[in-house]
Amino acid sequence: MSQFDNVAVTKQANVYFDGKCVSHTVQFADGTKKSVGVILPSTLTFNTGAPEIMETVAGSCRYKLQGGDWKSCHAGESFNVPGNSSFDIEVAGEPYHYVCHFG
Repeated sequence: MSQFDNVAVTKQANVYFDGKCVSHTVQFADGTKKSVGVILPSTLTFNTGAPEIMETVAGSCRYKLQGGDWKSCHAGESFNVPGNSSFDIEVAGEPYHYVCHFG
């Protein structure tokens, strides 16, 4: 799906790591939330509370789940991150566009 219909978007951006990751929160009618964002070339570490699915919209990345090995993820692919955990993400070259599905 290339767009989300009938949603509310938080106008204030979520800016992390000195602007290397910028996202907006999207809330659906049923109360679920996702974030839609871009990560510029960098290597970052994110902590999670709830489980997440990182859907790659454009670009690519390498990621490493806590205690795991580096893996690649390309446009049209996704990876799952456990709750109460962390993951490293490395973006090289073009920006990485993603949708983060929570829960």
